[in-house]
Parts: sequence; structure tokens; C-alpha cells
Amino acid sequence: MLKYLIPFLTAFLFTVFLVEVFIWMAKKIQWRERKSLRHIHRPNVPRVGGLAMILAFNIAILLNKDLVITPELYGFMLGTVILLIVCFWDDIKEIHWKIQLFFQIILSVLVFIIGIRVYYITNPLTGGIINLDNQIGVIFSMILVIFWILVVINAINWSDGIDGMAGGISFITAVTIFFLSLRPEVNQPPIAITSAILTGTILAFLIFNFYPSKVLAGTSGAIFMGFSLAILAIFSGTKIATALLVLAIPIIDFLWVIGERIKNNKSIFRPDKNHLHYKLMELGWSQRKITFVYCIITAVIAVIALNTRVVGKSITLAITAIVMVSVLALINKKISKLDKI
Repeated sequence: MLKYLIPFLTAFLFTVFLVEVFIWMAKKIQWRERKSLRHIHRPNVPRVGGLAMILAFNIAILLNKDLVITPELYGFMLGTVILLIVCFWDDIKEIHWKIQLFFQIILSVLVFIIGIRVYYITNPLTGGIINLDNQIGVIFSMILVIFWILVVINAINWSDGIDGMAGGISFITAVTIFFLSLRPEVNQPPIAITSAILTGTILAFLIFNFYPSKVLAGTSGAIFMGFSLAILAIFSGTKIATALLVLAIPIIDFLWVIGERIKNNKSIFRPDKNHLHYKLMELGWSQRKITFVYCIITAVIAVIALNTRVVGKSITLAITAIVMVSVLALINKKISKLDKI
């Protein structure tokens, strides 16, 4: 277990150190937050969590002697550096959503070209394998990789509206991928090590991010967490189904909000407060309660995901989606009634 504990602790300690350093630097330069419609937190909390996490994550990988820097891992690390450069600028001065989306697509295509791709998928009905090694399969694989990365990074980014929630969900998902990588039928120690590094990085960040937060993930941190989970899900024997199930709440909320914006003729990328966590706050829930409930439900789903096969995951995902949509509809109805009073 030392093979996994040491990289976990290395990433954890580096992240704690860097967060402390960047908080001190932010105070020295008198950091002033940019206004955002998606975040509810104390004023002038520095958005340097992403900077600390990305640097600590890559340092921990480079220092680990059990990891071979393969082209795929190099592409992963390069992707996080690109995210740091582009997204940290958004943390300082907001970048238009079209520019962000453009870079997200370019990044997704880049990692696919480097070799981070889906080589096969499991039939959700029969459990059989569908190979994607022919010409049509490669095209489908590229579309799937791009779509998967875009959905996960934006779902995590959009869930980063209250303290601790995006980090908590990402931490549970990273732990799930870690245990998945150790399963005999998967048996991927390098992915387990990388997941342990990501887990240590996120856990250290959460120490500073739980309500009331001392530091925010920012765009760079939220997208880094989403990007890392999306890539590790592809690495982990193409276990996208497991990650999809564990991330069901933020992804379904992400799709629901897009539907609401389309229905109201609004830009799907313009920030608002139609997310589930904001609606729960309208009903009187505290930030701590919302984060706790989200994390507990995500943890329960993670246990189910690790102990069911493809058909079971499909059924669980369908049930989760039905329950989520029903809850969202009921909450909307309740809020509408309160507004009329």
C-alpha cells in the first residue's frame, strides 16, 4: 500500500503548502475577486485553488518513481498545464464563454490525438464488448471522448457554486476510480497511483474550501478536477459508465439547467442560479447541509457503482435520473408557489 500512500501524501502536502503560499501572496497583493453570478461565498476569497492543485498534481507525478511518463500520461499532464494557462486567466479577468469552449474542444481533440481515446465500449444491455478499432469506430471514439470531456468538466465547473461541493464530489469520484483500478479485472496500478495523487490533491484543497472557504478552486481548479476525472475514467479500462454513475447528480443538474436555459431562450453558457444547489438554498438549506447531502448521496452511488456490473449501473443511472428530474420539478413547483405568496 506504500506505493499508493506515498504519492497520496506527497500530493496532499504539496497542495497544502502551495495553497498556504498562494493565500499569503494573494493577501500581499490585495487580491480582489471578480464578480460572478455562480458563486456564493465571503468577499475577496482568492481563486488560487486551481493554481495550487495543478502544480502539486504535476509535481507529485514527476517525483513518483513508479510512474512511467507514457505519451498518454504526458498528454494528460500537458492538458492540465494548458488548463492552468487559459483558465487561471479567467480567474483573474473573466474570459468569454465562447473562448473557453473553443479551448476545451481543442484540448479534447489534442488528448485524443496523443492517444487518450476509447478503444471499446460495453453494451449496456448485454454486457458485451463493442470494439472501436475500425474507421467508423475511431470517429465515434473521437466524438465520444470530446463529448465526455466537455460534459464532465462543465458539470463539475457548474457545480462549483457553493463551498466544498465540487471538490467533495470530485474527491469521491477520484477515490472510486482508485479502487476501480485495483480491481482484479482492471488491474491498473499506474492509474491507481495517478488517482491517489489526484485524491490527495483534492483532499488537501478541501481543507481550505469547506464552508466558510479560505480559498476557491476558481475556473482553473474546477475544470482541472473535471478534466482529470474524465481522463482517468477513460484510462481506467474505459470505465466511463462507473464515473458517469458517480457523477450523476452534477451531470443531470448540468443537463437540466441547459434545458431550462434553452426553454427560456437564454444562452446555455450564461451563468445563472437555476442549479439545484441554489434552489435548495432558496428553500432555506445551508451551504454545509447541501454539500453534506450531495456528498453522502454521491458516496452511496459510488459504492453501488463499484459493486454492480454494466446492466446494474444502467438501471441505477436510470433510477437516479428519474429521481433527480422529479426532485427538480417538485422544487421548481414549490419555489413558484413561494414566489406567488
